[in-house]
Amino acid sequence: MRMHNPAHPGKLIADILENGNLSVGNSVTALAKHLGVTRATLSRVIHGRSAVSAVMALRLQDALGVNADLWLRMQIQRDLWVASRKRRKKVSSVVVAEHQKAA
Repeated sequence: MRMHNPAHPGKLIADILENGNLSVGNSVTALAKHLGVTRATLSRVIHGRSAVSAVMALRLQDALGVNADLWLRMQIQRDLWVASRKRRKKVSSVVVAEHQKAA
């Protein structure tokens, strides 16, 4: 697992809106309407306050041509990085080493 503060997938959506020449227009409102979600929902994703769900990934794939797997991998990498930065209880391994099994 890479630990380098990966970008939230919403950053890519923001970049596409900023730099793209989308047929629906380059506004959050227009893209949200095209995706079939509210402007607030898309805005929360763009600003990193909400995660990209599997359904949203499929909608983004259809609308923007970026594979749904990429959206979800970006989200998972971000989620793992954020979780790794939080304090959590230490959990010990329950796997028995091979040399202990033979004994």
